[in-house]
Amino acid sequence: MGYRVGPSAGASAGGPGPVRRRRRRWVRITAFGVTALLVTAGGVGWAVYAKLSGNITPDEAAAAELARYDKERPTALVKDARNILLIGSDSREGTGNARYGRDSGTERSDTTILLHLSAGRDSATAVSLPRDLMVDLPGCRRPDGSRSAPRFAMFNQAFQVGGSACTIRTVEKLTDIRVDHHVVVDFHGFKEMVDAVDGVEVCLREPIDDRAAKLRLPAGRVTLDGEQALGYVRARKSLGDGSDTERMERQQRFLGALVNKVRSNDVLLNPVKLYPVLDAATSSLTTDPDLASLRGLYELVRGLRDIPMEQVQFLTVPRESYAYDANRDQLMEPAAKRLFERLRTDTPVVVEGNGPPGHAPPGAADSRDGSYGDAYPDPHRERTVTVSPPPTFRGNTAAEDTCE
Repeated sequence: MGYRVGPSAGASAGGPGPVRRRRRRWVRITAFGVTALLVTAGGVGWAVYAKLSGNITPDEAAAAELARYDKERPTALVKDARNILLIGSDSREGTGNARYGRDSGTERSDTTILLHLSAGRDSATAVSLPRDLMVDLPGCRRPDGSRSAPRFAMFNQAFQVGGSACTIRTVEKLTDIRVDHHVVVDFHGFKEMVDAVDGVEVCLREPIDDRAAKLRLPAGRVTLDGEQALGYVRARKSLGDGSDTERMERQQRFLGALVNKVRSNDVLLNPVKLYPVLDAATSSLTTDPDLASLRGLYELVRGLRDIPMEQVQFLTVPRESYAYDANRDQLMEPAAKRLFERLRTDTPVVVEGNGPPGHAPPGAADSRDGSYGDAYPDPHRERTVTVSPPPTFRGNTAAEDTCE
């Protein structure tokens, strides 16, 4: 599995002036660090750029398949808003991946996240899609060139049947949201990224002794290396309540900690540390052709540096047990529909840490159309007007400290 979320910056209570000055200074220093990395390496800046760009594999097959079905894909509604599908592959092929199990010749999406970047780049919302979610799979092109028949099955089978193109078409059919870009990363790439930032700190409420995940850790604040981090985010039955819900929430908290670590000055401002981070971030990476270069990735993430940490949000799509199999999931309506509509129209999404997915804010009344709001008299008209604050969804932000 693997994940990528753009860097973000915090807000200050000292007023907008100091915040803007600090941000401009941070941008200048970061730009200097990247330039120094490329220029001071004995004049081999182009070679470094070419190597990092060469690490990325362009997903030409997916691009061709998506072009084939372009007329049936959703239309993007908001200019400059972007939706990126992040796919963590459980493939055992490639460097170091064989140790995680037998290669059966197929692969499934171990984790899939729909990342929405607002048009103004003032928020980033990452929505986890459960692998056990029951969905309609379209007919997809298999690796051998044959085509599968449309069927109703678990979501992660889309990647197994038809790779990233099939997964993208499934997500678009499910959400009616146009996927602009996609990124696929395997176990090895995820581990390398964590090791490149010298580990990521998490907070463990209880000690962990899990032989299957190869984890033995004390309670409290612990810095995980790449191997430990992979076990931590993938473990399911032995940590927490053993549910996939708890596993996804753990992944989301880890992503928030990773965002904090990557954004920290000792990484971004140190050319010696920055190069291995860039090398790890691009290795074991497969993307759509538009992203398959440093320039493409830079164009995508350059506007993310000013996003406040509290606006980098993580949540799981509202869902419930599938009616015919308690071990599978189905979308919870109308909460899921409301979430997809807000992402599709680039409307802010509000998350909070407690309560079931899609629940109403405290004290809110449930209006006839299923939204939440409070009624009050309109002094200019003889009727009552209902103001509907946005629905809230269970989740967390990158600003949260999991030890508090």
